[in-house]
Amino acid sequence: MAKSSADDEELRRACEAAIEGTKQNVVMSIRVAKSRGIWGKSAKLGRGQMAKPRVLAISTKAKAQRTKAFLRVLKYSNGGVLEHAKLYKLKHLSKVEVVTNDPSGCTFMLGFDNLRSQSVAPPQWTMRNVDDRNRLLLCILNVCKDVLGHLPKVVGIDVVEMALWAKENTSTMPKQQVDLRDGPVKDAVAEGDMKVTVERELVSQAEEEDMEALLGTYVMGISEAEAFSERLKRELQALEAANVHVILENEPLVDEVLQGLEIATNCVEDMDEWLGIFNVKLRHMREDIESIETRNNKLEMHSVNNKSLVDELDKLLERLCIPSEYAACLTGGSFDESHMHQNIDACEWLTEVLQSLEVPNIDRSYANMRAVKEKWAELDRMKNNFAKRASEFLRNYFASLVDFMISDKSYFSQRGQLKRPDHADLRYKCRTYARLLQHLKILDKNCMDALRKAYCSSLNLLLRREAREFANELRTITKASKNPIAWLEGPAGPNQSVNNTDTSTVSEAYAKMLTIFIPLLVDESSFFAHFMCFEGLANGNKTGHDDDDDLGIMEIDDNNTKDGKKSSDLEALNESLHELLDGIQEDFYAVVDWAYKIDPLRCISMHGITERYISGQKADAAGYVRILLDDLENRISLQFSRFVDEACHQIERNERNIRQAGVLSYIPRFATLATRMEQYIQGQSRDLVDQAYAKLVTIMFVTLDKVAQADSKYEDILLLENYAAFQNSLYDLANVVPTLAKFYHQASESYEQACTRFISTIIYTQFERLFQFARRIEDLMYTNAPEEIPYQMGVSKMDLQKVVKSSLSGVDKSISTMYKKLQKNLASEELLPSLWEKCKKEFLDKYDSFAQLVAKIYPGKTIPSVSEMRDLLASM
Repeated sequence: MAKSSADDEELRRACEAAIEGTKQNVVMSIRVAKSRGIWGKSAKLGRGQMAKPRVLAISTKAKAQRTKAFLRVLKYSNGGVLEHAKLYKLKHLSKVEVVTNDPSGCTFMLGFDNLRSQSVAPPQWTMRNVDDRNRLLLCILNVCKDVLGHLPKVVGIDVVEMALWAKENTSTMPKQQVDLRDGPVKDAVAEGDMKVTVERELVSQAEEEDMEALLGTYVMGISEAEAFSERLKRELQALEAANVHVILENEPLVDEVLQGLEIATNCVEDMDEWLGIFNVKLRHMREDIESIETRNNKLEMHSVNNKSLVDELDKLLERLCIPSEYAACLTGGSFDESHMHQNIDACEWLTEVLQSLEVPNIDRSYANMRAVKEKWAELDRMKNNFAKRASEFLRNYFASLVDFMISDKSYFSQRGQLKRPDHADLRYKCRTYARLLQHLKILDKNCMDALRKAYCSSLNLLLRREAREFANELRTITKASKNPIAWLEGPAGPNQSVNNTDTSTVSEAYAKMLTIFIPLLVDESSFFAHFMCFEGLANGNKTGHDDDDDLGIMEIDDNNTKDGKKSSDLEALNESLHELLDGIQEDFYAVVDWAYKIDPLRCISMHGITERYISGQKADAAGYVRILLDDLENRISLQFSRFVDEACHQIERNERNIRQAGVLSYIPRFATLATRMEQYIQGQSRDLVDQAYAKLVTIMFVTLDKVAQADSKYEDILLLENYAAFQNSLYDLANVVPTLAKFYHQASESYEQACTRFISTIIYTQFERLFQFARRIEDLMYTNAPEEIPYQMGVSKMDLQKVVKSSLSGVDKSISTMYKKLQKNLASEELLPSLWEKCKKEFLDKYDSFAQLVAKIYPGKTIPSVSEMRDLLASM
């Protein structure tokens, strides 16, 4: 007993440690054998596993005006330390019930009225023995009574048994009771008081009144529980004996009841036999009825199937039946304009029927029927026959339309009158058969190639005739004088004149040719792509020049065009457009060649006009027109290259002439040519002109060098005069044309180099001894000290005096001679002042160097000073 008390005290201290910090007092603590309902369901354990024991602790927490009571669930952690697991407020405790299906009576449930879900089972506990159960329940009831002022409902517990147990185990209860309202009290409570407390706490007021009323009938007090129990047992035995006696007295009645039951049993057996007979008859009748119903269902199914089959066959026959009006159109009808509506309807019907007779539009079982195959073969023959007749009619129709227009001269340009080609009537008549062509493409794609070739061949004759007549008349009515091709050849002089004839009418004629025919060819290409059913390529091809290519028809084939199919269609379209427009380029070439013969420089403006038209053609249907314009541009570039090559040959002919002096003829002529070329530039022709500049100027400079090298005496004079003339003539153009600016700077550098060489030659010729003496001194300074040089042979002081006397005596005459030589050799007088200034500056620089050498090598010798020489030159 002492060991049990020690364990309880140790458990109590562990519980207080677990809830330390909550300011609560542990009233009681006890271990639990098994628990359920704490977290909804008990945990499932594997084999060999044991649930960790839990501890129930009742604690209170005192506040200013009231005291709270709690039921705490504690569990052991892995380290064997108690820790908090669950908390219940005892103010919500509404019922205490002992589980009846536990024979030991150690399992009970606590019902709380604040459970959120009614489906959750209330907490269920199984104690180690009945004593532990009673101890815990008595403590809970005491706390609810003293602290909360109410008792929960008690179910399944014998109140008398609880009272007897409390009386017998009073000595085992803890001696230290707690006043739950005022906190812990150290004084012990008497055993009699404990007994009264237990009885008071186990029974409610109403139950106590009922018990007193019951005991009053036996003249007993409520404390005489054992005597009352014995009294009840004796009365129960007396009542059971009385019941047995009554049963024995009623035996005759029981016999009568048994006879009646036997008679009833016989009647039931007879009825069972009759029911068996009726059941057999009913079973046979049910089988007959089921057989009849089965036959009726089969008959109904056959009837429904036959009706559906008849409907399907009627629909199939309706498909296979060829209307007489369509048969007439497809086999031998006319293709005149008045009958086209009937032909289109017949084509639509034929297309729809053929598609409906193909899998998956028709069931495969129908498609394999002989009647369907025969009808499909008949329709296929009808389709091929119709496509053949329609193709032949359209080929003849296209040819007849074009022949009619070619035979009528009013459709073409005539003498003195340019005629703009007009194909409105031709396209209007072709539109009548646009829907027919779409249906022919669906019915028989192979016939489209022949139709396209026929249309292209016929219309090609018309377009070439129109272009030829228009180009011939355009050249006839255009008046322009020829400009010379030899721009850079011929004598040069102050009275040189250049043919400035206005040839703008030539480029205007070319532009008019393009203005009339390029939109016409683009519109014809776009109309052809629409008319001949090139799906996906004709859309968006309108150029804004003509809306006649809109056929006003719907696309029959709604399938999306795949990239591969579009590529093949584009290739076929380009081939057809080549057949449609092939040969017309010759008339454009004729206009280009004619313009080149009148004025080769007009190739520049024609190149710009052509480039502008090329940039405007972006549609797929205009592909061949772009090729035509590219060929025209190449033809113009080729002709202009011929002109540039001829100009280069004219420049190179200057090499063959005997000594030439002054400015070469092609230098000023090139400036005039460049000015004219700049006037003709339009649009993208700048690159063409810059390439010509580069080629011409390069040849000019190379030829100039070769001509100058022919006479080394006058080489520098010829170079500087021509480079100066090149700069003077191209000064204005070089400021606006980057290519010419580059060559301008190249000429400026070459001019400066030639001037330097020419002036040095003049100075050395006149003062040769003076500057040769200076050069010998400079050479000796590399190997000798300055003070040793006067003692060297040929550079002594005496030699210096002789050189100075011979070179500087009469220096004014020598300088005047230099000026006269300069004036005599220069053909261009405007260059003389600048060259003379450069000559004086160069002479002063050289003389200054000579004077410094003399002062350094010959300190005692005096020569005319640099300032004296500068004053002398300034006076000249």
